Amino acid sequence: MENLNSNIFSHLTAKERETISFPARLLLDKKLLIGEVLDFGCGFGKDVELLKEKGINIVGYDKYYFPEYPTKKYDTIICFYVLNVLLPEEQANLLMEVSRLLKTSGKAFFAVRRDLQKEGFRMHKVHQKPTFQCNVKLGYKTIFKNENCEIYEYRHYNQIINIKGNSTCPFCNPDPEKELIVESATAYSIYDSFPVSDGHSLIIPKKHCEDYFDLSFKEQSACWFMLNTVKQILIKKFNPDGFNIGINVNEAAGQTVPHVHIHIIPRYSGDVKDPQGGVRGVIPEKKSYK
Repeated sequence: MENLNSNIFSHLTAKERETISFPARLLLDKKLLIGEVLDFGCGFGKDVELLKEKGINIVGYDKYYFPEYPTKKYDTIICFYVLNVLLPEEQANLLMEVSRLLKTSGKAFFAVRRDLQKEGFRMHKVHQKPTFQCNVKLGYKTIFKNENCEIYEYRHYNQIINIKGNSTCPFCNPDPEKELIVESATAYSIYDSFPVSDGHSLIIPKKHCEDYFDLSFKEQSACWFMLNTVKQILIKKFNPDGFNIGINVNEAAGQTVPHVHIHIIPRYSGDVKDPQGGVRGVIPEKKSYK
């Protein structure tokens, strides 16, 4: 049995087909495969092959079968039945990867199975390896659903009208011109509008909530999980020498936007005269240990 964070045999669930998949055919008929298209988790690549024959400008990526990772952003991304065979942390990683590869004005389509009767690990009949399957529900717009399949449409959080959040909150209604660093089903990350250092970023839960301690454990965990991903992005882009991580809770602690957000602030050698004490500096006279 695999550990709780990965399922190394997920690729064994890929099916060899001779015809285009149902979700691909539906999106093709609806003319939703626009511009440059990426099939993320394409398996053996049959949809890529057949859609190319129909004039679609498409490439495929699959961790196991087509492992050359994409280096650009796409107008349309499709991801069919991949989430169903991934464990929760793998699912979150995939959603964040797709968000990073999608152009600002682009759309991604996730197809998930709706006919699973049993969830968890099972022995693959052909390969005799433990493979995993689960039901998946996303908070995105559904464009198709029957007893076998549901197809979700994803757009960047700052490109949609948020009717569930607080209409006056800047984090429920982020600026559509701002760069979205990464997004999951529960949270998103953007660069701070008033950065204190290069790469100063925010991790923001989508749920409108003023107090971090009022978030559920799942919502808190989703933010910290995303923070790890954002940290890796910042290292690659800015090469900092350290980080400060912080949350302001309530006005007395300096919170100015009444919506939970975690600051991740890259630090650079020499950016202040004496960095000793770090976050203790929120109360300046207590910063020093002396």
